[in-house]
Amino acid sequence: MIIKTNPDEFENFVVDASNFKGVCEAVYFPENVEEIVSIVKDANINKTKITVAGNRTGLTGACVPQNGIVIATDKLSRILEINSKEFYAVIEPAVLLSDFQKELKQRNLFYPPDPTEANCYIGGTVATNASGAKTFKYGPTRDYVIGLQVVLPDGKVIDLERGKLKAVGYSLTLKTLSGKNISLQIPDYKFPAVKNASGYFVKKNMDAIDLFIGSEGTLGIITKIKLKLLAKPEDTISCVLFFADELTALNFLEEARNTSYQNKKNNINDNINALALEFFDERALNFLAKDFSAIPDNAKTAIWFEQESTSEIFDTLLETWNVLMQKHNVNEETAWFAFSDADKEKIKDFRHAISWKVNEYVARNNFRKLGTDVAVPDKSFREFYFTLQGWAKQSKIDFVSYGHFGNSHIHLNFLPKNDDEFNEGKKLYKQICEEAVRLGGTISAEHGIGKVKRDYLLMMYGETNIRKMATLKKSLDPNLILGIGNIFDNKFL
Repeated sequence: MIIKTNPDEFENFVVDASNFKGVCEAVYFPENVEEIVSIVKDANINKTKITVAGNRTGLTGACVPQNGIVIATDKLSRILEINSKEFYAVIEPAVLLSDFQKELKQRNLFYPPDPTEANCYIGGTVATNASGAKTFKYGPTRDYVIGLQVVLPDGKVIDLERGKLKAVGYSLTLKTLSGKNISLQIPDYKFPAVKNASGYFVKKNMDAIDLFIGSEGTLGIITKIKLKLLAKPEDTISCVLFFADELTALNFLEEARNTSYQNKKNNINDNINALALEFFDERALNFLAKDFSAIPDNAKTAIWFEQESTSEIFDTLLETWNVLMQKHNVNEETAWFAFSDADKEKIKDFRHAISWKVNEYVARNNFRKLGTDVAVPDKSFREFYFTLQGWAKQSKIDFVSYGHFGNSHIHLNFLPKNDDEFNEGKKLYKQICEEAVRLGGTISAEHGIGKVKRDYLLMMYGETNIRKMATLKKSLDPNLILGIGNIFDNKFL
């Protein structure tokens, strides 16, 4: 096992993609679960703080230490099994999502969760319950995790398999491989009825495995993952449409969304049933224009949609989408249709470029990222979108907005030029979160809370429920060593 103690050798482990920065004493690179158990047991005895780090693509500071040591999962990178007959895979946490997807594609298999950053470790996506564009149809990472091996904060190990252990009401008893029983009281707060990755997942009679998915490295260290797979779709229709005004674009998107909901409910696949419905405002298009010269000069917004298809229904689906496009005055001559794998990759590059360009801007100007991850109920989203646009424009701070509008989920990213604009942006960020909560939404739909969004989580759930989360954490981690600072402030522990 490699241990790095020279700060010059681990500077990449004290910063994440949002430019959130920290400090630590050393970074450990264990190569197996036994080494992780040994590190954790020593840390627990000595009360040394541990932060778990994946590939540091997160945007909330969750993998960034504030003190203590880092356990880097980099060496745990094996695909242990892919079962094409029973449609599952067993992997270690540091398998790259992009590598996993390539391996599955060769076997005609499909893993739906698709966070924008394909260079993330899958362990990190489980720890944050990450999602992505295909969440619109397939849901987040949680829906595909069917087994976990977890090292608890005392060094004990648990194996969890979906469906095998459930809470009784709000009481849950975990049993470690060594035979130790751990009794937990599950908090009873309610999640908003939107796409959500804020705080511990809780539910009456919940499956034990769901407690650790999205727990952001605070309840245990994930060392093995079993994932549900699907058959690879035969084909997809992928297209970017450009609109001359926002209202027309939103009308198109809402009709496509509602039709997709209905057809998914009725299991209808030869009609509009989108995998993804993504939106880009005019500022986002302008931000991308230098790299994508084919963006029309007069485009005010763009929508990317994608849908699974087969050779039998391809033409029917294309005609159905064309009818919807004509209804909403889409200029087909400016649309980007992808009919080959190369074209689909170009559209994928376009979709992902906005995220990495924002991150690049933030790092270049040495600011922390100010990008919302809010979602609200569908019925409130249009009003919410124009409210946010109005506030951002009044501020005079540069910004771009885009996101998973099929899920009523928006990323509005401020691009401050100086400290004054950054501070003003922070005030607006809080205001946006308050409005999302007021409308029954969430302050984090897919990126989690980490260290950056703790105050907004408090706003969302209230102090009583935050203290319930902290009590649950202390039941598993009485010496308070693991992921301290993530999800809630230390003062609640």
